[in-house]
Amino acid sequence: MKPYRFCPDCASELALITQAEDGGDKERLRCPACGFTHWNNPTPVLAAVIECTDREGQVLLARNAAWPGKFFGLITGFMEAGESPEDGIRREIAEETSLQVESLSLLGVWDFQRMNQIIIAYHAASRGEIKLSPELAEYKLIAPEKVRCWPQGTGQALATWLRSRGIEPQWLDLKRE
Repeated sequence: MKPYRFCPDCASELALITQAEDGGDKERLRCPACGFTHWNNPTPVLAAVIECTDREGQVLLARNAAWPGKFFGLITGFMEAGESPEDGIRREIAEETSLQVESLSLLGVWDFQRMNQIIIAYHAASRGEIKLSPELAEYKLIAPEKVRCWPQGTGQALATWLRSRGIEPQWLDLKRE
């Protein structure tokens, strides 16, 4: 599926055109009329492994209201223009859960090619009353040693955090769950 069908500059239909770029020829969606190029760069997505310090260190996992099934994942969101990744994840946590972040530490950066995203993940020590935004349907609090990770996207960030705590991650079998 094409992310853009028409040129935002001249409204001509975009086409896959191979053109010389730094590093060699590259096929991209381009406008044959004016030369506009749709770069299709990955979108930065912020994620948080939320450790509830006022709830015996339990991890908060949430289910997005738009997701089918019963999958629970990390709090995530898109970085806004003009904010740092740290400010962005603090904002997302506050908007989606009402929790206050006590401290943040970078867990790592992962590519999520299926969604054309780059995930910037943090551990967020947080506290306060949990009030979910309408974007989230429900949440679970789980002891770190009982959390099960998923192989894609943010599941790798959760596994990294567990290993930093000396806990060997347990993995979901998504075909069976």
